[in-house]
Amino acid sequence: MNKIKYLLISFSLFTLHAQAQEADSLLKALDSGGVATTVDAAFKSTHVVLSHSSETQKKHDLDLRIRHHFGDIGGRFGSAHTLYGLDVATDLFIGLDYGVTDDFTVAIGRSKQDELFNFSGKYKLLKQKSNSSMPINMTLFAQLGWIAREPFNDGEFGQYSDRFSYFFQSIISRKFSSRLSLEVMPGFLVRNNIEDSGDSKNLFSLGFAGRMKITKRLSFIADYTVVNGLSRPKDLTETYYNPFGVGLEIETGGHIFSLNFMNSEYIVENNFIPNTKKSWSKGGVRFGFTISRNFTLFKSKNQDPDKKSKIY
Repeated sequence: MNKIKYLLISFSLFTLHAQAQEADSLLKALDSGGVATTVDAAFKSTHVVLSHSSETQKKHDLDLRIRHHFGDIGGRFGSAHTLYGLDVATDLFIGLDYGVTDDFTVAIGRSKQDELFNFSGKYKLLKQKSNSSMPINMTLFAQLGWIAREPFNDGEFGQYSDRFSYFFQSIISRKFSSRLSLEVMPGFLVRNNIEDSGDSKNLFSLGFAGRMKITKRLSFIADYTVVNGLSRPKDLTETYYNPFGVGLEIETGGHIFSLNFMNSEYIVENNFIPNTKKSWSKGGVRFGFTISRNFTLFKSKNQDPDKKSKIY
């Protein structure tokens, strides 16, 4: 009888101990789940196809970016006569993005179209959290464009300020899963140099972009910017289209390489938002590519080996 009593007591103590361990594990799990961690890398690069993403450069990282847009694949100016656009370069761009901090990036670049120099700043104001306390990322973007070419006629640049344009944008994104990220981008463009006298110097835009991860190093990307039908007059002598691009983004270590198709001839927002004159339905789509190489200029003396770049 005593043996049975001792067995029952021992079994009860063992059960209580097991239950206490389970309760302790549960509390630890709940505690760890309650800590808000930042959801990193909604997008793999600081750009999508044409548009910017909500990502900024990591502190002290320098991104060298080379972009190329070819000519029309089809239509009147395409087909085999131009090797489906490969004989023609509608725009070329080279630029540098530098991370002053993890959340603030400054950039400078130059494109072939209008010999345009661009100077920009990009600040990540809000960061998505894992516990839904902050469901989105919000990045503020501002860009100055300076036309460096000679005027086409004596009256084109009546004042030197006519060479400048200004673009402001708020980029709001969310990483819905490890594979899918989406963003929306309201923007405002201020310019003095316009091709059509009836066009507005101030244009509102609304962009949409997304990234779908296919494999570990391959993603499908797309963006679309609405500008016509917002603040732009409809009775213009020129016909303008909304910029739309799709592409494949390939990660190879410190390189990001993207193969793109888009209807915009131009690369920088100050040009492609107001001046896209090609249509997907009329053979105006073109091939382009982007090569991005990331360099770390200064390494921390107390570097955390587990801390990796948010983008690369």
